[in-house]
Amino acid sequence: MTLNVTLMLTTVPDAATADRLTADALAGRLAACVTRMGAVRSQYHWQGKIESADEIQLIFKTSEARAVDLEQFIQTQHPYDTPEILSWQVAASNAYGQWVDAETQRPIHV
Repeated sequence: MTLNVTLMLTTVPDAATADRLTADALAGRLAACVTRMGAVRSQYHWQGKIESADEIQLIFKTSEARAVDLEQFIQTQHPYDTPEILSWQVAASNAYGQWVDAETQRPIHV
């Protein structure tokens, strides 16, 4: 049996931003795990020119239930005007999917 997990990818300009987004997403239970893919070189169209930048890729693993919240978090906390936010559903093993679901439960306020 498999469960769906949402993967969400973004790129950030530096290690400090990667650390902050990772720590805050985990603290807020928006992701069960964040994998830093390391340094990449991006080239892209921006405001009529071709630009390039050294960036760090992050992949967030979250539940389907928290995917919208995670996307909103990245959108509001990201330093770019138009951050790259790509997401897709993947089939995860039952055990891993259950772990992601459990770790991304909304905190209960009493």
